[in-house]
Amino acid sequence: MTHHISRRARVLSAVIAAGALVPVVAAAAPASAATAPRVSCTSGQSGLAAKLQKDITAALAGRGGTVAVGLHDRTTNTTCTLRATTSYDSASVVKVTVLAALLWDAQKSHRYLTSRETTLATAMITKSDNASTSTLWNQLGVSKVKGFLAAAGMTRTVPGSGGYWGLTQINVTDEQKLLSLITGRNSVLTDNSRAYITKLMGRVVSAQKWGTPAGAPSTVSIQVKNGWLQRATRGWRVHSVGTFKGGGHDYTMTVLTDGNSSMNYGVNTIQAVARAIHRDLTSLTTARAARFTPPVRPQEAFVAVPRG
Repeated sequence: MTHHISRRARVLSAVIAAGALVPVVAAAAPASAATAPRVSCTSGQSGLAAKLQKDITAALAGRGGTVAVGLHDRTTNTTCTLRATTSYDSASVVKVTVLAALLWDAQKSHRYLTSRETTLATAMITKSDNASTSTLWNQLGVSKVKGFLAAAGMTRTVPGSGGYWGLTQINVTDEQKLLSLITGRNSVLTDNSRAYITKLMGRVVSAQKWGTPAGAPSTVSIQVKNGWLQRATRGWRVHSVGTFKGGGHDYTMTVLTDGNSSMNYGVNTIQAVARAIHRDLTSLTTARAARFTPPVRPQEAFVAVPRG
């Protein structure tokens, strides 16, 4: 171990001596956990990266489980990441991917969604209906889902096998790519497709409007999709992805967690991170605006998965 540390120190010294830029990061775990991933932020706005690093880290202090965070604000060219490529069981968060894949596939045939597909998609996103998701997942088939993932550049996302869409392996990097496609013009999703996705994410029922919207100013539009499930190992998976625009900002946020002792524990972790991010991004432009308060008892549709 001593030899490994000394070799690492020599390599680091060589890098610094060569004039390489070493990003400043803030610890997301106690200093004793030297190998633990850390929050890393960059920004085009002076002082914002350091503030976000400090406040996201503080929000995670003492929290159990494994947390991954992604943030991008187009307005200030601000990005934050933590465990950007760590994989998690998707739970219902994958439903946004299913809808995007459905629209992408329809685009290739130059057609609109059928009334049946529209009904299923609406239930899938706004109510997190699992039966509707299974129907659309089976209609697409894993091959078309993979086709969309390839087109979207979501190279680390792995669709769940055996029809278990809730066990799709997701990560912060790919979820942020998806949210970027939804909120900005691109060659993968048409403007109409993007508008449809954000419309449904903006109409999520109030009981499921928890997670990343916590602390968002009233002047900011909110689009969200959440997911949770419990398995025999690593406790509860609790996730939230959201897009936000207004108050001089245009940003996307992903927070993925597992190893939670309960669903509410994971929700509270996500919301602590979200409040810090919303506050830091919008404190100057919306100082007096009311902040969004999530439901006291958050709810989500349960995702059936195999035991184990």
